[in-house]
Amino acid sequence: MPKTTRSYLLSALLAALAVCGGDAVARVFPFGPRHRAVNDLANQFVPFHAHLWDLLHGRADGGLLLDWRAGWGTSFLPDYGTYLSSPFAPLVALFPRGDVEYAVYAVTVLKTAVAAAAMTFLLRRLGPGAWWWASVLGASYALCGWSLAEGTYNPMWLDGLIAFPLLCLVGEWAREGRRPLLGPLVVAVCWFANFYTAYMATLGAALVILVRLAVTDSFRWRTLLRAALTTALGIGLAAPVLVPVFLGSRHAYPGVVRDFAPAAGTDFLARLLPVTYSFSTPAAFVCTAVPLLAGALLFRRDVPGRERWLWGGLCAAVALSMQWTPTHLLWHVFATPNGSPYRQTFVLSGVLVLAAWTGLAHGLPDRRALLGGTAVVLALAAGALPSPLLTSWSLLLAAVGLAAVAGALLLPRRGRHGVLAALLVAGTLLGQAAATTAYADRERLARLDDYPPWGAEHERRAAALAAADGWPAYRTDSGLPRVAGNDPLLLGGQGAAYYSSHTPAVLTETLAALGGGWTSRGRNLLSLDNPVTDALFGVGARWRDGAVVRTDVRLPLVTVRPPGPPPSYGTSPFRNQELLLGAQVYEPPHAGACPVGTEVFLWAPDATGPARLGDHETRLLGGRPKRRAALTSLGVQRVPGLKPALPGPGELGCLDHDRLRAAITSLRARAATSVQVTSDGIRATLPPGSTGTAVVAAPHIAGWHCSGAPATSYGGLLAVPAHDGQLSCTFRPPGLRAGLAAGAVALLGLCLVLARVRTGLGGPREASDR
Repeated sequence: MPKTTRSYLLSALLAALAVCGGDAVARVFPFGPRHRAVNDLANQFVPFHAHLWDLLHGRADGGLLLDWRAGWGTSFLPDYGTYLSSPFAPLVALFPRGDVEYAVYAVTVLKTAVAAAAMTFLLRRLGPGAWWWASVLGASYALCGWSLAEGTYNPMWLDGLIAFPLLCLVGEWAREGRRPLLGPLVVAVCWFANFYTAYMATLGAALVILVRLAVTDSFRWRTLLRAALTTALGIGLAAPVLVPVFLGSRHAYPGVVRDFAPAAGTDFLARLLPVTYSFSTPAAFVCTAVPLLAGALLFRRDVPGRERWLWGGLCAAVALSMQWTPTHLLWHVFATPNGSPYRQTFVLSGVLVLAAWTGLAHGLPDRRALLGGTAVVLALAAGALPSPLLTSWSLLLAAVGLAAVAGALLLPRRGRHGVLAALLVAGTLLGQAAATTAYADRERLARLDDYPPWGAEHERRAAALAAADGWPAYRTDSGLPRVAGNDPLLLGGQGAAYYSSHTPAVLTETLAALGGGWTSRGRNLLSLDNPVTDALFGVGARWRDGAVVRTDVRLPLVTVRPPGPPPSYGTSPFRNQELLLGAQVYEPPHAGACPVGTEVFLWAPDATGPARLGDHETRLLGGRPKRRAALTSLGVQRVPGLKPALPGPGELGCLDHDRLRAAITSLRARAATSVQVTSDGIRATLPPGSTGTAVVAAPHIAGWHCSGAPATSYGGLLAVPAHDGQLSCTFRPPGLRAGLAAGAVALLGLCLVLARVRTGLGGPREASDR
């Protein structure tokens, strides 16, 4: 086997072994009883990949543009571009749907391995060096603390881990005037896979090419323009997804606005060591071999001074930029993220690895340089000593690793000594990375929200929902208790629950007006279990108390409302529901108690704790702005004058089911006689002579276009004037046309560049790599 192939395979194998080995030590899924279902991994990534499985197998309600399952009907292309556009994501289709968590884990490990191989390829491309050193350093990059602590439960970010070495390679091609076709295509794939971390990787690659130009004495404005053009063409080719994603964020419910607070310097230094964890500090760990070699570079007299100090300066500049607010905002697209504020940390790990390889390209360091590198590592460790993030294992593994790597660098370079050196360095990497993985696994479960993993109960629930499904005649809601965010995508059905970075503001506001609840400050919407909203949105079956409950008190997806202005919501969800229904179905309580025979509902959005009526108890979890408790049933009033016990201030409504049935019967007479939903729209036949407003039981999100008249809002729902007895509406995500146009322009520009090359007018030449 050629050494080049051997090098790539070894780096990928080391990365996979360390991740799986660490998970096995921690006894975490799939190697033990502890699960991985924390935060957005459970709430978003697993459900979205389950939905992708359904799409690829032709079982989804909707298509690439429109999702009918979650949020009563939402735009899907922005979610696809944010969570599922990775080239690795379709691999989940190869697994059984019930094993989607295994599929996501396999994709996560595969991405880590590919990142290792990509960095190894870049290192060998940048300069000479022992093949196994390239493997170890490439794997060290893929096994950086950011990858092990953050990327592992945000697998979409791992595409950025792959993108950084690829974009640095594109920079090399631009510097040398080569690969005019492949360069933009690589940029396009990187930005298409995950635009967020690709943006950070692009900034990092731009800094690297500036250093490379200065080091090789080849700084030319023409080279920079070529690199900029390559990047612009690649981003333009990805624009059909990027522009809808950007506009999807513009239409989303606003998240929390945070001010950046830099981490303490001691904590920053502590995170460079193995076996540390903290949610709000940079996970900057890389194998001890990396800072040792990068530090040794500064003391190497056989390396030109400009090269030594430019690479050292780049490492320092990237680290400092993570702590300064203006550059922090630049790294994060000018907004402090709601969550970990150091999402660019993998770029720091990347430049450290590149600096380490720069020294190795000139040979192994001598004793003087090795002593200097050791002093740098010890100084960094000493600076971290006051940090509470340090553990005894951190110092032990760092010390043992430093001794092992330094010893390996002092050994003779050939024969058995060379093999021993390789084993020492690779063993250091595997030990430190596996231990850091295991520690992060344990700490995440202790500190972050966790959710039950997929199991037999979920299988039973999904099967029951599938058996009850009657879409589009009626909706089947995945119901309560919820498994995690996006239960409709994970379990099936068509409900209100939805969690995304692109949760539309109109959906959150409409659901809130009708009594809906949320977490994550309005972006994680909960299922609303209420007979009035179920009837309005055509819910004919829902999961409740361990079984599917059916009802025939419901409307079709399309109804015709009488002429008149649309409802204008107030503060009471009871009144708002009646406005949307067009009838009064709630009675006010008398002296704090509801009439006998009515169903008692409590609206206490900020309350937390148990609410009780007789022997019926429910628990509320409210407290805006982070959480909002949903309108909740306390059961049927059976004892005259019995007052509920409440956890805090709230409003009571007494639902008369007979009035509700009568109101629904009246509206059915004006409902559509047939409804057909498609992957990008809805069509319906209205009763002859219909006048007024045709209302679709779906949120009026941006992107709806209806024939005959512009789409309007009716109490937050999609509506259009009723005429001609037909309704025909299609959905096109905002920005899709602009993105396609930008993509076409980029494609034309790429063709012009290629034509210029072929006609020999001085453009970059296409050639193979060495």
